[in-house]
Amino acid sequence: MCGLVGMVGKNDVAPEIYDALTVLQHRGQDAAGIMTCSGGRFSQRKSEGLVRDVFRQHHMQMLRGSVGIGHVRYPTAGSSGAALAQPFYVNSPYGIALAHNGNLTNSEQLTRELFQDDLRHLNTDSDSEVLLNVFAHELQTLGKLSPSPEDVFTAISAVHRRCRGGYAAVALLVNYGVVAFRDPLGIRPLVVGVRNNGQSEEYMVASESVALDVLGFSLLGDVAPGEAVFIDMQGQLYRRQCAEQTSLRPCIFEHVYFARPDSLMDQISIYKTRMRQGEALGRKIQRLRPDLHIDVVIPIPDTSRIAAQSMAYELGIKFREGLMKNRYIGRTFIMPGQSQRRKSVRQKLNPVPLEFEGKNVMLVDDSIVRGTTCRQIIQMARDAGAAQVYFASAAPAVRYPNVYGIDMPSASELIAHGRTDEEVCELIGADWLVYQDLDDLVQCSLEGNPDVDGFDCSVFNGHYITGDVDQNYLDRVESLRNDDALTKRRKALQQDGALVGIHNDA
Repeated sequence: MCGLVGMVGKNDVAPEIYDALTVLQHRGQDAAGIMTCSGGRFSQRKSEGLVRDVFRQHHMQMLRGSVGIGHVRYPTAGSSGAALAQPFYVNSPYGIALAHNGNLTNSEQLTRELFQDDLRHLNTDSDSEVLLNVFAHELQTLGKLSPSPEDVFTAISAVHRRCRGGYAAVALLVNYGVVAFRDPLGIRPLVVGVRNNGQSEEYMVASESVALDVLGFSLLGDVAPGEAVFIDMQGQLYRRQCAEQTSLRPCIFEHVYFARPDSLMDQISIYKTRMRQGEALGRKIQRLRPDLHIDVVIPIPDTSRIAAQSMAYELGIKFREGLMKNRYIGRTFIMPGQSQRRKSVRQKLNPVPLEFEGKNVMLVDDSIVRGTTCRQIIQMARDAGAAQVYFASAAPAVRYPNVYGIDMPSASELIAHGRTDEEVCELIGADWLVYQDLDDLVQCSLEGNPDVDGFDCSVFNGHYITGDVDQNYLDRVESLRNDDALTKRRKALQQDGALVGIHNDA
């Protein structure tokens, strides 16, 4: 999962791209990058780390230009390191930089085609570099010295024909403008907004609408599945449907966990969706265990808070903040490596003993992935004196890996994979475990926009909507994503040093 920003303004855009990336930091903590264009030249800064750590004052002074793109990243196939920070760049044709959120399921095939047929060199194993080179090749085959918006859209149409999977991308063409596009199923999110500066209009694209809000842009709407948006250097906006067959089937895990609650995605309020998740979960508890005695509902900060509040209201039970969060510790789900995740959980959360002692506690989380975090938190609750510890998940059991851009663990590392709910309950140490029903989860999101054709729910039901994911592909995902493979890959990167061909000064 990653965060994207693209902007065409009237003044230097790097400071505002920086602010937007800070707002999107929740979408990736591994690396960050900004690339701008001025006078026909790219300026770039990218590195590992949080936005606030990657960019210093002298970097921002270097990033000149009224056109630019930005990216925050966490790895989607286990790879990490400075070499894989985005945006990526190719000098032919024109000079193109691209940042990408998602995952191409036919990346291996495209890599072979790019080398054997298109005669293009790839410098990393990132599918984002693959996507960039496919786009660059399709533009180059048009043979235009100065590409028109129609030429850009023609190239993106070819990209959609060649690429499979879930992807949203933003690209910067030297001296021509910014283009953004979304996969034909709309799996990964992308929005576009406008701001009137008193003289003319400025445009911005981003992964979430909240990035537009904080910079004073008005939301024009979502980039539709298969659609491309092109903003030229003069600030003229062009939009075109570039895919032959489209269907709006966004990733429902965005609504559960990743997106900020103050965002709108495909006209769906994430805040209201999470409220409905809590209400549905409360109704299920009343249906399954009407006599269950719960003294207090406590959320596991932060993404479960809204669902926990509405669930407590539905049940008529007190809601309390019983776990205090150290906000300087990153998301454990994104942490690279199980030992680091275990260590960070105890540093991240601390119980308020008065809210636990002698009480029957219902802990609420947005989802259960590996089970590492909830197991430790349940033990914290017991150590704080809880009489009974129940656990509610606002999402169904996560039993399958994600292949469309979320770095879910390999199947063998998902606690619910191949296990019953009762077995998971025993493993995490809860007195009772309740999951959201998938039909209820879908309805919670669908209520926000009935025109959505459906959702990608593959992590819950194992149905991969692009239709090209088989067991062989999942086996390859397993080999790339398990923690042993991640450790080996990190060591190799440390030994080999940076792989990227463009050196960035510190």
